Amino acid sequence: MLSIAIVGSGPYGLSLAAYLNGLGIDFRIFGPCMESWEKHMPQGMFLKSEGFASDLYAPGKGFPLADYCREQGLPYDDVGAPVPRATFAAYGREFQRRMVPALEQTWVTRVRQIPEGFALDLASGETVQARRVVLAVGITHFPWLPPELEGFSTESVTHSFQHSDVSRFRGKRVLVIGAGASATDVAVELANAGAETELLARPSQLAFQLPPGGPRSLWERIKTPRTTIGGGWRSKFAVDMPLVFHLLPEKLRHAIVARHLGPAPGWFMRAKFEGRVKAHLGCQIEAVSESPSGVRVRFRGPGGEPLETSVDHVIAATGFKPFLRRLSFLDPELSAKIGTAEGTPDLDRNFRTTVPGLYMMGPVAANNFGPVCRFACGAEFTVKRLAPHLARTR
Repeated sequence: MLSIAIVGSGPYGLSLAAYLNGLGIDFRIFGPCMESWEKHMPQGMFLKSEGFASDLYAPGKGFPLADYCREQGLPYDDVGAPVPRATFAAYGREFQRRMVPALEQTWVTRVRQIPEGFALDLASGETVQARRVVLAVGITHFPWLPPELEGFSTESVTHSFQHSDVSRFRGKRVLVIGAGASATDVAVELANAGAETELLARPSQLAFQLPPGGPRSLWERIKTPRTTIGGGWRSKFAVDMPLVFHLLPEKLRHAIVARHLGPAPGWFMRAKFEGRVKAHLGCQIEAVSESPSGVRVRFRGPGGEPLETSVDHVIAATGFKPFLRRLSFLDPELSAKIGTAEGTPDLDRNFRTTVPGLYMMGPVAANNFGPVCRFACGAEFTVKRLAPHLARTR
């Protein structure tokens, strides 16, 4: 029987596999490499994270993004040079080739509990048994639609996660719902593709990040420390003290994760967005309906006035919510045994669920360890905590 099975091969899964390789622990890892970044992000998007905060992790020197860009002759700077999605995805594939060559790029279709551990059914038809399973599934299973947008056909309403190539919307009227990076990214992609694009959001203005600027004074560095997830002491606490965060009362942890680092498009998107996309800001959706001619959206304007727009399609860039019930590949009996808090998994200080031998990491762990787990850079803390634990308990 296998010691460890890793489900997922994004930044978290690949980083954990690289560390386990370094520790000489036998494992198998499954999933299409960097699949979310390859197939579910706008093709022309840039990462919000700075270059220094966009590494995958391995023991020792590892293989940071800076090394990859230098080898490939690509532009790179620790701060101030936005990283293209395509560069990050290619970097992840090269990291996998060097650090995790045994990756099996097949889907896991079912995880079941058995007396000795777990059985994993693969899309290839094979069944693998493992004493321990680590789920590193990223955001793939967690796109969230507000109630007003649920129940419609995919011809009328989709989530931004479903769109990498938006060329099919050329000449169409498209409304994007949302105020964050996903919303502005997909709206700009639509405009570039020749779609008549509008954006609707509740905030009265879009909170574009501030440009990083030049060298910072000592006082600026003290007042607003720079971290891998953004500036400020709250972000520094989130990055430096996830185990302390784990000790906080449950309701407080959940509230911090929900409120800290809200929707904020990258600073470099302002010039691409403004003047090109019609924005309805300070607005609240009231009703959405389908008709033979498209989708009708009724909403309230900033002053409460009733407004409406008719489009061919609505794209909801409304984020992700890591509810356990969305992991449909988990056997229902196994899923029912996993303790939750407000629908998200309850994890101990070693990322272990209430089911012995079953671990979860990545965005699904954010309510336990803080906002850092919502970002790729959170893989560093995670694997440095989890890999030694798995080595000690094998």
